[in-house]
Amino acid sequence: MTIMKWAARADHLGGIPRKMVIKAVGAFAKAVANLLNTTTVYNAETLLRHVRNRPPGVPLLTVSNHMSTLDDPVMWGFKGFPITDANLARWVLAAEDICFKNVVLSYFFRLGKCIPITRGGGIYQENMNEALDRLAEGAWLHTFPEGKVCQEDAPIRRLKWGTASLIARAPVTPIVLPIVHHGFEKVMPEKYMFGRRPLLPLFNRDITIVIGEPITFDVPELKQKAIEASRYLSYSHAGWPNTTPCGLNEAAQRCLYTTISEQIQSILEKMRSSSKSCLKTMN
Repeated sequence: MTIMKWAARADHLGGIPRKMVIKAVGAFAKAVANLLNTTTVYNAETLLRHVRNRPPGVPLLTVSNHMSTLDDPVMWGFKGFPITDANLARWVLAAEDICFKNVVLSYFFRLGKCIPITRGGGIYQENMNEALDRLAEGAWLHTFPEGKVCQEDAPIRRLKWGTASLIARAPVTPIVLPIVHHGFEKVMPEKYMFGRRPLLPLFNRDITIVIGEPITFDVPELKQKAIEASRYLSYSHAGWPNTTPCGLNEAAQRCLYTTISEQIQSILEKMRSSSKSCLKTMN
């Protein structure tokens, strides 16, 4: 189901409601990241460069682990980042059951450049086409490919295929930038009091954000390898379209999405492990 797609348009009411929401949310994120807590960012210049100065028409896809419901927008609230600029602000895939519970929330999150995704709805659900449209426009899109919040100090979980499908299906292969962060689970713990989240973000916590280097994907080559690897495989599972969205049959698509997802997962885990080791050494 398409939820208030009209509210997400840049020209909705002259763009004024979007600018107001982005500025307000940006101010909140900066307050949480810099005033209430201490945020340290590594390699921020790489993110800033790709947000501001990537080639025209080339989309940016950032991917990160998911530690709390505040990861986005607070992870963009660090000093020097243009979080209040509505034109530069990211689009983000957001859980429909959390961010789009009613008309008011739906309108607010749509203005905030959020795309509703039904968890468990499959990688070819309707609103994934909107995410593809944003990439086709050369926009910046952020995803949490783990699919849900995990506050345990544990390895990156198996990634959902949605992000991989966007990379494979985008008209122009996006710049894929991995990000790993720690500390948001302490700012917004899932089980704080009576097994619930706190009403407001907690303070005096340390947040660490590590920006990686772009991951290169040669999609035509990966497709060919997927075709060869799937030559003797067959699937007949429900939920997959009869057509071939990226020019591959179902078996080849599964091989392709697995390959892309595993590469991203491996890089995120290496970043997570390295950053955790550095933090322990520093402490």
